[in-house]
Amino acid sequence: MKNPKSKKRHKWQGTEIFSVIVLTIIAILIVVPFWNAVVISLETSAAFSRKPFSWLPGEFTLANYDYLLFQNSGAMITAYKATIGITVVGTFLGMLVSVMGAYAFSRKFPGKKFFFMAMLFTMFFGGGLIPTYLLIKGMGLLDTYTILVLLGMISTYNIIIMKNGFESTPMDLQEAAMIDGANDLTVFAKIMLPLQKPLIATFSLFTAVGYWNSWYWPMLLLSSGDKTVLQLFLRSIVNALTSQEGTKNMAASGQAFQNTFSQGVKMAAVFAVMLPIMVVYPFLQKYFVKGMLVGAVKM
Repeated sequence: MKNPKSKKRHKWQGTEIFSVIVLTIIAILIVVPFWNAVVISLETSAAFSRKPFSWLPGEFTLANYDYLLFQNSGAMITAYKATIGITVVGTFLGMLVSVMGAYAFSRKFPGKKFFFMAMLFTMFFGGGLIPTYLLIKGMGLLDTYTILVLLGMISTYNIIIMKNGFESTPMDLQEAAMIDGANDLTVFAKIMLPLQKPLIATFSLFTAVGYWNSWYWPMLLLSSGDKTVLQLFLRSIVNALTSQEGTKNMAASGQAFQNTFSQGVKMAAVFAVMLPIMVVYPFLQKYFVKGMLVGAVKM
């Protein structure tokens, strides 16, 4: 006799099988090219010439990373330091402003509707590139890392979603805390913020990725040779190695160029730029679905 408590085997539906097949194909299309790029960055030019696609490096070498990190005048290390600093400071300040703004808009105060509509207006209309550039120049912030932090610090979308998250929190919790003697700051810090942990984690990652991938404004605003960010560095590497001049510059490095080649250095640069975000993403992924659902419940 069958044990009535035993679990029934799950019967796969046609739509589930189709979804698994499609998602598996998509995963393969994403993972295989990426893995091939990592392999190319770890092999020599001769091995790549013999076999452009392989699962493991034909001739293992770290020369491409050595050139990228140490033989290139330390430009990538400088770019790493600048990008990490901008990302950390910008994400902290951005989330601080966004969380406080969202909490304020979730409460009643005089002129709330006017200020909220004024903020909402910025989502659809901007001052334009040239006026923004002239404003930055007039403030004396050209060629500074400070302006890169300020430009990406505030997101109207983040504030709106987090505002909805605060509004979805039962008011009974706040009233109970007030009865126990808690003031507004205590309610905000010890009750409201912990309940919004999924939203804060989600938008912290979104903000950090935005800073990390930023290249347009740095390209326009940074003019000093000693100031750069990772995405600009990656862009310059790709442009230089694609051109004949870039190849000549690499060849001039002598010993450092023996086991390097343009495609290998490009793939090494891509992997080095992506690695930090790839490491952080899995730890915050569990908050994504919950965080977006909490903020989207009430509009």
